Amino acid sequence: MQVKTVTDKNFDEVLQHEGTVLLDFWAGWCGPCRMMAPVVEEIANDRPDVLVGKVDVDAESELAQKFNIYSIPTFVVLKNGKVAAQTAGARPKAALEELL
Repeated sequence: MQVKTVTDKNFDEVLQHEGTVLLDFWAGWCGPCRMMAPVVEEIANDRPDVLVGKVDVDAESELAQKFNIYSIPTFVVLKNGKVAAQTAGARPKAALEELL
């Protein structure tokens, strides 16, 4: 499954997704964010049951504020539209999968 670019315009669609959503809050200038990008893509490929989305905090500052994102990368897991888990910083793939 492909990683979805999440914006303010398509966020309602993400919230209405039935099942688990993994959101990666990132920025292009963030080294740890770039390091995590292949891990996030692997999870998207390995877990077709999970909607994986990336939120560029520079372009989508309102979404970042909505989720109280203070450091990046931050990973947020939504289940049925509600925050089920959240963690900040570079993490091993296994640690992210545990959140799901």
